[in-house]
Amino acid sequence: MFRSLLFAFAVCFVFSLAAHADDVAPPNIVFIMADDLGYGDLGCYGQAVIQTPRIDELARQGRRFTQCYAGSTVCAPSRCVLMTGIDTGHCRVRGNALVPLLPEDVTVAEVLRGVGYETAIFGKWGLGEPDSSGLPTRQGFDHWFGYLNQRHAHNYYPEYLWDGETRYEIAANRDDARQVYSHDLVMQRAVEFLRSGHERPFFLYLPFTLPHANNERSGKTGDGMEVPSYGQYADRDWPSPVRGHAAMISYLDESVGLILDVLKDQGFADNTIVFFTSDNGPHREGGADPNFFHSSGPLRGIKRALYEGGIRVPMIVRWPGHVEADTTSDYPWGFVDFLPTAAQLAGVRPPADITGVSVASALTGPPNTGPEREWLYWEFHEGGFHQALLLDGRWKAVRHGADGAIELYDLTDDLGERHNVAAEHPDLVARFEEQFRRARSESEHWPVKH
Repeated sequence: MFRSLLFAFAVCFVFSLAAHADDVAPPNIVFIMADDLGYGDLGCYGQAVIQTPRIDELARQGRRFTQCYAGSTVCAPSRCVLMTGIDTGHCRVRGNALVPLLPEDVTVAEVLRGVGYETAIFGKWGLGEPDSSGLPTRQGFDHWFGYLNQRHAHNYYPEYLWDGETRYEIAANRDDARQVYSHDLVMQRAVEFLRSGHERPFFLYLPFTLPHANNERSGKTGDGMEVPSYGQYADRDWPSPVRGHAAMISYLDESVGLILDVLKDQGFADNTIVFFTSDNGPHREGGADPNFFHSSGPLRGIKRALYEGGIRVPMIVRWPGHVEADTTSDYPWGFVDFLPTAAQLAGVRPPADITGVSVASALTGPPNTGPEREWLYWEFHEGGFHQALLLDGRWKAVRHGADGAIELYDLTDDLGERHNVAAEHPDLVARFEEQFRRARSESEHWPVKH
């Protein structure tokens, strides 16, 4: 309660920002997030087979970041970090257990709504079950439609979704009839929202479910990559799950293109900053094979790993006239920085007790520049306790178990994390050892066993 009161007091003090020195109106903010899309799954990040022309076009229109990091290596904690600006050493959700956000957790939607933004989310939430304090409508969102539960979101032909706090029945999908594809319903709501007319700036959060697998269906059929059609990949001599995976990514690409088209048609394109990313690395689920398309690109690991392939994700940012078009930046930042960045763009102070920093200057300034920062931290609770730290965007440490040996990698020379150089840098290892202890707080939900 005290934290919420402090935040409510703080948002009353809107401060002048360089971005608004010329009385530019606060931008609309659209944040599009894929589900389990790999660093190497897009043409603009090196994908040679799967076709993603609209996302590639978005990259040409904006800035492509090569060292952006998800909040975690699985969906729920990654989304928690994105929403709260607090890394997994301190945030509420640090693994995929069903732990809801609490009233004292302040989300980016609350920050933006506090200064007049209309806020909407359509897709997958994963931070609160029905009737809990973690519902999107109780965490700052005016409009909400989609999946609350990340496990329910495995099913692309569900019998129900959630519309606000009301269960939305999909009768056509009962008894495994599989007539209505959930992503189409989510897209319908997103387009309706954009076309509804807006007197105020808006924040539209689109956490799509593509290209996540339906793990449960895979157990029955061997193919959990659910898509209405294999489309342009129907005639490829590939295993069915592989064709489905490619089709889902191209379907995602079409959806991103539609959002961009509607923004343009409605006259929002020039004053809307668009983010596109993924919640974590690629999966090996539902019959999908991340090696088939080199989904991790040059990186080591996939989803559920704290190596680069599990947490380094595509990030494209477009804002005409503010973000220089057709540029690439290797400035290191992550989901933890989105809340304070959005707050600066909106002209409001973020909560004081977050771990992220505003990277607005990395978006709107020259490529490869941004605020100085020393550490980025991750922890992950599944199959044990895992930690990772990034120092100065170069030195990466990974540890499995609270007392495990520290692995050390120099990403400048070894992007694929193939050579553990811990033995060669005992001074750095000692520094990481100390920072691992300092980087986290204890949590009742996420105990660490030594």
